[in-house]
Amino acid sequence: MAGAIALRILEPPRRWLDGINVRHPAFARTICKLIPSQCPFERDVKLFHRVLFHIPPLCKLNPFYDEFIALRFRALCYLADECGEDVTPYCQSSQLP
Repeated sequence: MAGAIALRILEPPRRWLDGINVRHPAFARTICKLIPSQCPFERDVKLFHRVLFHIPPLCKLNPFYDEFIALRFRALCYLADECGEDVTPYCQSSQLP
């Protein structure tokens, strides 16, 4: 019962995120810079080049994870398809342009 209520509460923001249209290059670039291509929390904790433990990706705990990833994908597609930009820098885990 409580789970069903929580799901209903999350539906309006999910629909809102899914309804965001990417129509401007500056907005698309901002989305690609704000939403990381990889979970920034996942890492190996090492001591003297030995892995002590692994921290798993925590992003999937976010109830809006799928919507954010879909928005980032729409922004990447807009930049590549409509603007003809090379989106490779947005797909790498190194520094962004």
